[in-house]
Amino acid sequence: MKRRLLIGMAALMVLGFVFSTAVFSADIDLAKKSTLEEILKRGELRVGFEAGYMPFEMTDKKGRYVGFDMDMAREMAKSMGVKFVAVNTAWDGIIPSLMTKKFDIIISGMTITQERNLKINFADPYIIVGQTILLNNKHAGKVKSYRDLNKPSYIVVSRQGTTGEQATKRMIPKATYKSFESEAEAGLEVITGKADALVYDLPYCAVLFAKQGAGKTVFLDKPFTYEPLAWAINKGDPDFMNWLNNFLRQVKNDGRYDRIYNKWIKSNAWLKEVQ
Repeated sequence: MKRRLLIGMAALMVLGFVFSTAVFSADIDLAKKSTLEEILKRGELRVGFEAGYMPFEMTDKKGRYVGFDMDMAREMAKSMGVKFVAVNTAWDGIIPSLMTKKFDIIISGMTITQERNLKINFADPYIIVGQTILLNNKHAGKVKSYRDLNKPSYIVVSRQGTTGEQATKRMIPKATYKSFESEAEAGLEVITGKADALVYDLPYCAVLFAKQGAGKTVFLDKPFTYEPLAWAINKGDPDFMNWLNNFLRQVKNDGRYDRIYNKWIKSNAWLKEVQ
């Protein structure tokens, strides 16, 4: 009886060893397929973004890509020991381009949404923004929040396919909504008095107000939505995700994140570089 028991235990140990070896082997295979390994072998980090979202990704007077996201991407490439490669991509095709591996990662002020998360994976949020309102001066004192705009008599604008558009349709459904291909076009409608309010992310509205809106608009700067921005990668890549989240923790605690944040978010000195 004891002999049978010992034989049974030995058999279980062998099976356990075989199983654990198979799992370990599968993990190694998964690691070898990681985008992180491809980046290191290639010697390049290809970053997808759409230039034009101030102050995250823009083109300066010399034609260089600059902004909060661009500095973070360059720090990321530096930490990997590889070259930073910018891949400027139209917003409506940015997720399909990632999925077909035209670049390795999206770093483009992208808000985490459940719809997007069905197609791609997000790292931990690197900054929290929300929707704010840039209001034409003629409504100063009358409109104090997004709720006051919820009437058909108000023309509210935003950029097509963005969370600004989603927030307007969801939270200001009675307003007359008009969408534009760029946030700059939408903002100009408000500045020139053709529309009553722009709904868009806090950083962009703050920059537009400082750059063109002073004296013509009112900036209602209290966000009325919660929107975390995050880097996006393809699904099924735990090694790359692990690296990104650890990189984010590191830069947030060694001073690099604060330096970049203060340069692009707290200050507007950079405006002269892009005007």
